[in-house]
Amino acid sequence: MTLEPIGTIHTPYTNLEQMPIQPKGAADVIGTLVVYDTYKEGLKDLDGFSHVYILYHFHKAMRSELLVTPFMDTEVRGVFATRSPLRPSHIGMSVTQIISVENNIVTLKGIDVLDGTPLLDIKPYIPQFDAVTNVKTGWMKKNDAEVAEASSDSRFI
Repeated sequence: MTLEPIGTIHTPYTNLEQMPIQPKGAADVIGTLVVYDTYKEGLKDLDGFSHVYILYHFHKAMRSELLVTPFMDTEVRGVFATRSPLRPSHIGMSVTQIISVENNIVTLKGIDVLDGTPLLDIKPYIPQFDAVTNVKTGWMKKNDAEVAEASSDSRFI
C-alpha cells in the first residue's frame, strides 16, 4: 500500500533545526495547504470548521527507529509512545486552526510543519468526537509553556 499526497504544506520553516516541535510552539504561525486540483472538490464545507487535523509525510526523515529519545525527555522511549518523525511509516499529525478556505488553498494558523511537506489528508476536528477528559500522558510531564518553548534539534534528522 502506498499513500499518495493530496497536496503540499507551505510554512515559514525551511530548516528542521530550531522549528517548533508541536503546534503549541507555533501558535501564531500561518501556513497554507495547497490541495491538488484533483482533490479540491473535497474541500467543500471545510470552511464551517474552526480546526482540522492535518496528516502528512515526514519526508525528510531518512531512517526509522523503534527506540528514540523524544524532544521533551532524556530517556529512551518506544517510538509509538512518542511523536518522533522516525516512525516506520513517517506519518505526522497536527491540529491547526482554519483561517480560510479559498479554491484549493486552506490557510491555517498554528502550524509546526516543514515547508514543502507532502499533505496526506485533512480531517475536521470535532470536539464531540475528539475531545477527551481524564487522560494520562505517560512519560510526558512538561507543562504548556515548556512545550511551547521547545524547538527541534538534529536528533531526528
